[in-house]
Amino acid sequence: MDKCKDTSLFAERILIEGYRNMKPELKLKQVTILTQTIQRMALARLQKQYPEMTANEQKLRLAALWLPRETMISLFDWDPKEMGY
Repeated sequence: MDKCKDTSLFAERILIEGYRNMKPELKLKQVTILTQTIQRMALARLQKQYPEMTANEQKLRLAALWLPRETMISLFDWDPKEMGY
C-alpha cells in the first residue's frame, strides 16, 4: 500500500467500480451532499476565525474560498485581500 493512501488498491477498485455503476442521479445527489458538507465545514472554520462577522460577510468569505479575487471584486465589490483573507 502507498504511504500516502489509507485505502488498499482492492478497496479503491471496488469503490471506483461502484461509482461507474451508479445511476447519474445518485452520483449527482452524492456530489451535492459532499459539497454541502464541505461548505458547512468551511463556514464553521470561518465562524471560528471571524466570530464577529455579519451574515453577509459570512457569505462573502465563503464565496471567496471558491471564487478568484478578481471575481469577488467585480461581482461583489469585496476584496478578500483587503479584508484579511
